[in-house]
Amino acid sequence: MKGHGPVADGEAPRVAGVPTFLRLPHLPRVADADVAVLGLPWESEGAERGGARQGPRAVREASQTLRPLYHPAQRLQPFERVAAVDAGDARAGIGLPERGLEAMAAALAAVHEAGAVPLGIGGDRLVTLAGLRAAARRHGPLALVWFGAHGELLEESRGERFAAGTVLRRALDEGLVDPRRSAVLGLRGGLDAPDAYARLREAGFTVVPWEELMQLGTGAVAAAVERAEGPAFLSVGLDFFDPAFAPGVAEPEVGGPSSLQGLALVRGCRGLGLVGGDVVDVLPEHDVAGLTALLAATLVWDLLTLVAATRPEAGR
Repeated sequence: MKGHGPVADGEAPRVAGVPTFLRLPHLPRVADADVAVLGLPWESEGAERGGARQGPRAVREASQTLRPLYHPAQRLQPFERVAAVDAGDARAGIGLPERGLEAMAAALAAVHEAGAVPLGIGGDRLVTLAGLRAAARRHGPLALVWFGAHGELLEESRGERFAAGTVLRRALDEGLVDPRRSAVLGLRGGLDAPDAYARLREAGFTVVPWEELMQLGTGAVAAAVERAEGPAFLSVGLDFFDPAFAPGVAEPEVGGPSSLQGLALVRGCRGLGLVGGDVVDVLPEHDVAGLTALLAATLVWDLLTLVAATRPEAGR
């Protein structure tokens, strides 16, 4: 069923007091939809920069300024190809990470069971583990395309096995991703150990740090898409971008891509067999003029359009 797109007239549907993402219909029980946007308002306790649980609200607010009916970079009208809804927020909260992960994975799994592709709005990086769990439960081990400044392969972070810094380690331990089909793109900044990149490569991931990705451009992304044959998950952390363009993140790293460069790379993922994705690490308390939230909203729209690019137009 096509036709679930932005509400054109009247009062926009609302989630937790704010308009829905892109003014989409608010349907907590997903039905007859191809794509469902789901807020994942989680933040880990003890983070040096807090506020990630407010990310979904800020991204929804920022999305009201977008004009999403036609995507010029992809040259298509996404809502002629997919029916999309805003499924509200998972009950994630703050506190015990195992409990938060279970709640988020359950909400995402319900979207998968309804036959739709869930697109999560974080929340800190840990929410990606919930997204991978839910998608792998239905599709098996996934190809992962990961944009971010940090590789997150630690065994523990501040004594916790489930934290933003351990996401890829736990995903490997749980068999959620196939590293031979996966790529980690845009890494930069200081490392926890000199062999941090080597350990990612030894685990099987293709690793392209930002200094190399800057030179290779969309060719490196196209190669990652080609390797990621089969069901895939696309995760974009806002720390991928230079903090001049995305200041409201947990661990900003200078020297990254501009919004123009980063968007071009993410949009280069056309053809990826997306069964899930997320945009994470939006901290409104540390944002400047809503720059991070607006960039995140644009990225969620981009992911929605990447899903649409794999579907035929209505009537065909």
